[in-house]
Amino acid sequence: MLHLHHLSKDFAGKPLFTDIGWHLKKGERVGLVGENGAGKSTLMRIIAGQVEPTDGSIQLARGGTVGYLPQDGIVTRGRTLFAETMSALAELQGIAREMEELTARLGVVPHDDPTHTGLLERLGHLQEEFRLKGGYAMEAEVGNVLTGLGFLPSDWERDCGEFSGGWQMRIALARLLLMKPNVLLLDEPTNHLDIEARNWLEGYLQAYPYSVILVSHDRFFLDQVCSRITEVWNHTLTDYHCNYSAYLIQRDERVMALREAKRRQDEEIGKLEDFISRFRYKADKAALVQSRIKQLEKIERITLPPERKRIRFSFPEPPKSGRVVMELKGTRKAYGERVVLDTIDLTVEKGERIALVGHNGAGKSTLMRILAGGDFQGGERIVGHNVVLDYFAQDQAAELDPTRSAYEELLAGAPYDVVPQLRDLLGAFLFSGDDIHKKVAVLSGGERNRLALARMLLKPANLLLMDEPTNHLDLFSKEVLLDALKGFTGTVVFVSHDRHFIDGLATRVVEVADGALASYHGDYEYYLAKKAEVSDTGEAPSSPLIPASLSSTGPGSRVPASKEERQQLRETEKQRQREAQRRAKRLAELETTIEHEESQLAALETRMADPSFFTDPEQARRGGDDHAALTARIAALYGEWEELSALTGEP
Repeated sequence: MLHLHHLSKDFAGKPLFTDIGWHLKKGERVGLVGENGAGKSTLMRIIAGQVEPTDGSIQLARGGTVGYLPQDGIVTRGRTLFAETMSALAELQGIAREMEELTARLGVVPHDDPTHTGLLERLGHLQEEFRLKGGYAMEAEVGNVLTGLGFLPSDWERDCGEFSGGWQMRIALARLLLMKPNVLLLDEPTNHLDIEARNWLEGYLQAYPYSVILVSHDRFFLDQVCSRITEVWNHTLTDYHCNYSAYLIQRDERVMALREAKRRQDEEIGKLEDFISRFRYKADKAALVQSRIKQLEKIERITLPPERKRIRFSFPEPPKSGRVVMELKGTRKAYGERVVLDTIDLTVEKGERIALVGHNGAGKSTLMRILAGGDFQGGERIVGHNVVLDYFAQDQAAELDPTRSAYEELLAGAPYDVVPQLRDLLGAFLFSGDDIHKKVAVLSGGERNRLALARMLLKPANLLLMDEPTNHLDLFSKEVLLDALKGFTGTVVFVSHDRHFIDGLATRVVEVADGALASYHGDYEYYLAKKAEVSDTGEAPSSPLIPASLSSTGPGSRVPASKEERQQLRETEKQRQREAQRRAKRLAELETTIEHEESQLAALETRMADPSFFTDPEQARRGGDDHAALTARIAALYGEWEELSALTGEP
């Protein structure tokens, strides 16, 4: 689908890429990975034609199309949501209009008119093209994509200009998916999606018929979608034909092998250079010296990848707290007439790591603010003995003073005895050298988040409330934050849309939905398995869930599933999802085919209703055979549709 020939790109005289040769096959789903600033987004923009390379060329398959979704910056207004997304199917809409025009003309042009046959053939050709391109199901497909990305049917007639920045990017993503370009370029598509929308997008991309290149800081997403990882490093691209988790292992193995090869090469070079220095000025060794010099010149020096800069830190040892850290009893929170939390109960115990999950707008951040001391309309908030909490809000980076430097921002909130350690702390969060004097106003989103996290280390706390702490962190920084929180001996309540982060940290998952809480004592995979059990049976799980008001160690609590049980549940759920996707895909194909066959049958019956149709015996015989064959095919298709519908549980 795509071939990069000797591609190079320089910025201000500094090379970003040098002489890249790389190709993309049809149907491949490639994840671009690398440190921030390595050039992932620039490479995408070069492929999309938005940035010119310094040297080299890009070859796209004949007739191929490229679609690009940037990280942000797309705003649409002036049309309804449904009309805007339907505009992505302009070609199909054009075919539909021409079909309507031809049908209208055929209604007035006599059968014996010389143009009648041509019009009929053109209509048949268009009907077949329309069917093959999914035209009969285009409105249903638009609805499916909008629903999958989290838009409610009540949103469809709203003007696009009414939606906020994150939802604007969802609109752009919906249009791009419906256009189905041959090469789909997605730069951080999950940034503005909640977990439900991410799950849907995963399934959509897994079944996408063309090629995909994406950048994501969601490890779980990369594992599920990508079968090839391309690392952007040291001005070139390195391929790993595996998912992201396997790439991490293979990369370490490759670097270790490279180090060993360099060690041996350095030994060999040392011996050659030693021989040359010892015998350079001895006439009887001149030929041997020249031979060694030529040998040395031919050696292709091995370059080792630089050690990745990573945040390395641990949270301060927290003060001891009581067994019950915090309780909410009958707590209620409403915004006007909209009740977000309806008399909820929640008990947080010492040492727990609780993940709050739920769709956007369910009330997760509201619950976090109440836990942190925000206002509510009813019930109680009881803080446990000797609890010292620290709250990382979703917009915590916005709380930083833009006029201060990174160092001054930490200094402003640092206890006297911590001041000598501030430079070391900033260094741990990748602020080194002159970076510590950068003004907050010019820091990137990731740098601001790292600075806000660094502020949390200034004062020891035994209850950390963290709302989306991983926003704007790259994959490597997320891993280090995860390791630090795993080693934290206090209590953590957090919100995250990163499923790998949730699964690696959570000991309990609390779902916020419809104003209520439901607690699942286990990791995120256990939560998904129990949700799938409810989805499959339509009933509560066989092992009842513990109410959110009970602790994981209190009386009547359920022992979490073992690792083996969770693995088995995970495999079962994946198999169930694959089967469901296969059945859903086949159902959609059947419905499209049935619609086409029935339209063919209706057209034939309209022709046969004309008495002149039977004046030609051969035409009448063929018409009867075609009618019988179409009727039989439709009956068989309906039979298969009914069987699949019964398995899928559709009416």
